[in-house]
Amino acid sequence: MTEPYAVPVPRGYRVGGWEVREPIATGAFGSVYEARRVEGDALPATAALKFLPTGTGTPRQLTHLRELIEREVELHRRLKQPRLIRMYDTLVVDDPASPALDGATVLVLEKAEGSLSTLLATGAADRRAAAGPALLAQICEGLAQLHHAGWVHGDLKPANVLLMKDGSARLADFNMAAELEGTHAYTPAFSTPDYTPPELLWSEIGERGRRIRPSADVWAFGVLAHLLLTGSFPLPGATPSARRDAAAAYARGTDELRLSPELPDVWREIVRGCLTRTHEDRVATQDLLRRVEAAAGTGRSPRLPRALLPRRRSRRTTVLSAATAVVAVSALGYGISTWADGGDPGGGETGKVTAATYGAAELRTDKGVPVAYRRLIVDSAHDCVQPEVTPALIAALLKAESNFDPDLSDPGVGGEGEYGIARWTPSILRWYIRADGVPASETPRPPLTPEESIPAVGRYLCFIEPRLNASGLSGDRRVLIAAAYRTSYKSVNNAGGVPPKYRDYATRVAHYLKEYTPPGRK
Repeated sequence: MTEPYAVPVPRGYRVGGWEVREPIATGAFGSVYEARRVEGDALPATAALKFLPTGTGTPRQLTHLRELIEREVELHRRLKQPRLIRMYDTLVVDDPASPALDGATVLVLEKAEGSLSTLLATGAADRRAAAGPALLAQICEGLAQLHHAGWVHGDLKPANVLLMKDGSARLADFNMAAELEGTHAYTPAFSTPDYTPPELLWSEIGERGRRIRPSADVWAFGVLAHLLLTGSFPLPGATPSARRDAAAAYARGTDELRLSPELPDVWREIVRGCLTRTHEDRVATQDLLRRVEAAAGTGRSPRLPRALLPRRRSRRTTVLSAATAVVAVSALGYGISTWADGGDPGGGETGKVTAATYGAAELRTDKGVPVAYRRLIVDSAHDCVQPEVTPALIAALLKAESNFDPDLSDPGVGGEGEYGIARWTPSILRWYIRADGVPASETPRPPLTPEESIPAVGRYLCFIEPRLNASGLSGDRRVLIAAAYRTSYKSVNNAGGVPPKYRDYATRVAHYLKEYTPPGRK
């Protein structure tokens, strides 16, 4: 097996009493595989094994990853409710002969058939209408269970709602989950903008993370309900950043909430109760559950008919089409990125393009560029008319800047600081975050997501390239563009090349640029 799976595990590999079978999903920092039980009889015959890597590029990243693992393991251990994906066991790989796997943490999880993302991507409007009420009742029941137990999910979105073999829905991916301490909990500085309430989009981030209330999950439920029932987001905008600006305008009272006319009246009132301007006005979870169950036509959450489950496609063809670009990819999770349907994670049918092989002619698939960011990287390069701005250049820059860490946070001393996968300074990102070239109305506040950061890199590099001197500069022009990103195009022009202070950085970019460029391309 070869890359691009974040944690490549060969078919037939044994860990604990389980044997790895088919790949299910992958993301930037973890991979999920179907497994069959080969020892013992106390657990189901099949499960999903989530492999979390043995380490990352820096001690800070390793600490962050360990904290995510511990948070998810703790929540799985303490909550074993029917609307939450069950965790059967945790394992640690002991295999010195396989350095890439030795020491990896493995979560043994209940196996799902797909995610709500797949239903949104492949389901027609009539399927969504039929499935929506039953699914929403089940999702809301899961939230009520979490909140009653004193936890906040913190990242409710379609990718984190899994559909089981019997048609029922379960909540999953508790990386951002946090236990309440009174009225608040504290979560890492991460969020998916489309599902984040306005009060958290620019909230202060303290030493313990960001303060969050159960009402944040209620807002996310309202967004998800509108999306599932109408196929559109409740706030206007073609991109997450545009919808974030719309959420801010709504919260300030300068714009009104305009819900889709396709939303049934009974659900319109429910969604409005979730999407209030302030958290104080939001409907409480138990009241929300009663209203949702009534709207779904039952006092108990029904099971979704199995016929409405997403159907998997042919071997290695991704189910997550371009329509799921609205769904941000979680750093870890079950349902983290591309759902596969058998086959080797390194293989694929001729002519079939998956997230793992997207743009393979311009960006190598075997050198560690995370699958989760390939499409963003390739598309961002293609949006620029300057031929020097290539997918390999953007990937090399991201590697040099953050080692592909989406949660990087470097507040600095006495300055603005740099954040996210591209180490953006927020006041500069403001000028490039929008696809239409208009500066954002407000300076972005961390966390800065890859969906915002990577396209902005492409736009900024496209701005830089024609402003570098056409002659008199020494060195690879692509590396000079990257150096100008790190400092400024004026500094590069004045130095006649890479300024001495940034030569180590430029050397790293040049190394990764060569590594990520396919053979035969310059």
